[in-house]
Amino acid sequence: MNAGELGQGKLREAVARLLVVRASGHATDRQRRYPRWELSNHELEQLLGAGVGGVILLGGTATELQQRCRTFQRWAGQPILLCADVEEGVGQRFEGASWLVPPMALGRLHRRAPRQAVELAENYGRCCGNQAKRCGLNWVLAPVCDVNNNPDNPVINVRAWGEDPNTVGELTGAFQRGLAATGVLGCAKHFPGHGDTASDSHLELPLLQHSRERLESLELQPFRTLIQAGVSSVMTAHLLIPALDEQWPATLSANVLTRLLRDDLGFKGLVVTDALVMEAIAARYGAGEAAVLAFAAGADLILMPADAVAAIDALCDALLSGRVPMARLHDSLNRRQAALQSIQLPLDSSDNEHTIETAEERTLSLELVKQSLEIASPAIANELTQPNESSQANPIEVINLIRVDGVLPCPVLPADAPAILLPKALGFQSLVSHPLGISPWANPADPAAPLALDRLGEGPLLLQLFVRGNPFQANRSAREPWTNAIKQLIGLNRLFGLAVYGSPYVWEALSALLPRSIPAAYSPGQMPDAQQELLQQLLQQLKQHRLKPDPASTPSRFAINEFTD
Repeated sequence: MNAGELGQGKLREAVARLLVVRASGHATDRQRRYPRWELSNHELEQLLGAGVGGVILLGGTATELQQRCRTFQRWAGQPILLCADVEEGVGQRFEGASWLVPPMALGRLHRRAPRQAVELAENYGRCCGNQAKRCGLNWVLAPVCDVNNNPDNPVINVRAWGEDPNTVGELTGAFQRGLAATGVLGCAKHFPGHGDTASDSHLELPLLQHSRERLESLELQPFRTLIQAGVSSVMTAHLLIPALDEQWPATLSANVLTRLLRDDLGFKGLVVTDALVMEAIAARYGAGEAAVLAFAAGADLILMPADAVAAIDALCDALLSGRVPMARLHDSLNRRQAALQSIQLPLDSSDNEHTIETAEERTLSLELVKQSLEIASPAIANELTQPNESSQANPIEVINLIRVDGVLPCPVLPADAPAILLPKALGFQSLVSHPLGISPWANPADPAAPLALDRLGEGPLLLQLFVRGNPFQANRSAREPWTNAIKQLIGLNRLFGLAVYGSPYVWEALSALLPRSIPAAYSPGQMPDAQQELLQQLLQQLKQHRLKPDPASTPSRFAINEFTD
């Protein structure tokens, strides 16, 4: 294939097929949550009509997603790739579908019940694939194959399936089996491994100073497993790994994408970049040059270039000038076409209008929540130090302090979230602390008294922490001094109970500090189902061990039993 055979117009159309652009799952432009990256409907219709070959979606409901996928297929006039980052189920991004616990939940379950974890991981993949297909998606950007062996990782964290390569390989392999059975494409990411980084590639370029031998023994193992299992695509990582390439980030490195991934590991499927709008790439290279460098290095598909038209222009120029051989375009288009042809046709749309989540999938979602819950049971009543005889249990209002990290509006904490409503039913007063709102800190650097208790009221505190690795947050929430805050509250006899949603590392650090009389619980999931299950058990323990009915008040009010530990 050469430029003369294609012609200028045909060349642009062929190059455009390699791009995957970002769109909102909502129907109208004004509903876009991230207009910086989500193209307008006019831009999308133009680009798809000009040959752009893929769309990545975020936001809206599952039924809106169905309509959007149909619209994009109609605008394109040819089969296109429709994908989403639904690593934790379609409901993670699109309301109304199953929002599953993060993969790390099964990694922790694997320690005590490996066969059960593998079975659940396969069902997890099947659930993701079936619901994606019902909604019109044909490509699931999962599983995450990174080994999260660095507790300070700000962006992978609970997205990983474990902390060692064997666990990650076994569980991602099971996920892939379930996903593949549904007929949609999967994606192993982020190659060659983003698990041992302490910085976020959305914000900067992480440096991974490991030897090739170390990479072979740890980071690369899960990718080998998924490649052998026939995964359809591999997503690159924006990392600089001098042992593989001293100059170029992995996404732009022929050493990584061609010599390592293609030649050494034998991968034959699609290679897709991580989003090129991420600062690890965008801060260093223009939209056109980044696309050319990635394509020349061995990427087939260009995900979210900062400027789609500039990327197409630059790729065409590189092909016409001979900077990139025309055979590269031919190979990538053939791989893309083979992937599209491997997709099983969507289920009959008439069957999907009102059935996004089946009863079986709902049962799976709840089972995953229950299996991943961890309870630090308080000492039973006769083991507790009894209340001081001189102290009287007085009616007191418990403060339900919720610390939530993430963007607004916060999907894990709608107005009817169980984290708010269940404590409210017991008469607790809720206070929500968010990075853009009320700060709970007086002086975070003060190890003895970091919390500004005068802002929080006088009662005992039920502390609920929503903390996990989130893109663009630079591990802000994990750096907050909750260890010292817990010590401060315990010292004042004001810590009533603790709930941690998300990071197992925060949970392990804080739960180790608790006296046996303080109930505490952990869930890797942060969604309402996880809150409901955790709080039902935690509040029951609170009522049994730390509360007694106040006869002078309404039935929903309690008096606190103060224990001397």
